[in-house]
Amino acid sequence: MTIEVQHIRKEFGQFTALDDVSLKFPDGQLTALLGPSGCGKTTLLRIIAGLETPDQGRVLLDGEDASGTHVRERQVGFVFQHYALFKHMTVFENVAFGLRVKPRRERPSEQQIRDKVRQLLELVQLDWIADRYPPQLSGGQRQRIALARALAVEPRVLLLDEPFGALDAKVRKELRRWLRRLHDELHVTSIFVTHDQEEALEVADQVVLMNKGHIEQIGTPDQVYNHPASPFVYGFLGNVNLFHGRVHEGVLASGDVQLQAPQHADVRDTEAIGYVRPHDLDVERYAPGLAGIVATLRRAHAIGPLAQLELERADNGELIEAAMSSERYGRLGLKEGETLVVRPRRMHVFVDEGANI
Repeated sequence: MTIEVQHIRKEFGQFTALDDVSLKFPDGQLTALLGPSGCGKTTLLRIIAGLETPDQGRVLLDGEDASGTHVRERQVGFVFQHYALFKHMTVFENVAFGLRVKPRRERPSEQQIRDKVRQLLELVQLDWIADRYPPQLSGGQRQRIALARALAVEPRVLLLDEPFGALDAKVRKELRRWLRRLHDELHVTSIFVTHDQEEALEVADQVVLMNKGHIEQIGTPDQVYNHPASPFVYGFLGNVNLFHGRVHEGVLASGDVQLQAPQHADVRDTEAIGYVRPHDLDVERYAPGLAGIVATLRRAHAIGPLAQLELERADNGELIEAAMSSERYGRLGLKEGETLVVRPRRMHVFVDEGANI
């Protein structure tokens, strides 16, 4: 099913949750709505589901206006953060629930229901706990049962609201890999809400970055991470160092340092910020004549494959975060308190849009 929202606006009192949002969700793809709390992503999901009514705009399902269609008729499956399983029902009965409450003329036979539930429990790899009750399950198992229950009614679209938000980090990682494999098998058009950047980049086919009721950027995980459209996107997707200064003819002057910004060769004396991710910084020991940002190593954390370095700039005292392989860190033999030189290997400069260029 293709889903499209057109010019959606939604207000709650004086708060504007969504402000003229238009967006297409491709058929059979897994789309992540990503952004900070309060950005409008859950409100948009609820409007698509029919649980909220927009103040303006419309929702199209396969090209047809569904704005007036009741939630029961939209053929939507839900998975929420807190499972919403019936504690007094077994796993089997939870999954069968949606089939059993269908109108009599649409309801499968008891044998068909049993076969369907068994297939779904096998799909989520939990057929061996069909007779248990939700309180007897782990959080990860409960969420997989919630997903099986949502799939039981054969939804045309699957909506997931922070589906792994209540789980610990290790279980989250396992479940999102599992969700990706499951989606590749089923190809149900799916939309999931998350504020976890790693989760969205790892699982989704398409990522929609939202901020303050607006869409900042739409693209594949690679596009939004490596080609961010705005300072917000750059800053939201992982750690980033900011180098404040002024750009003039392709050079960003930040403190006492001149940094190359060739993409802004036509800009003259304009405020700008350079964005550099920690792993895009080259670090070496200071020597006279070396070009770059002179900084003191204040702290190093080298556990696992990456060494995280915290450095203090000599010219303005600002902190810089750098990352390198633990192997290289060990070879260099760096010590806290040493003077180093840092050079951006890759930097994206955003010029002040309000300035004259």
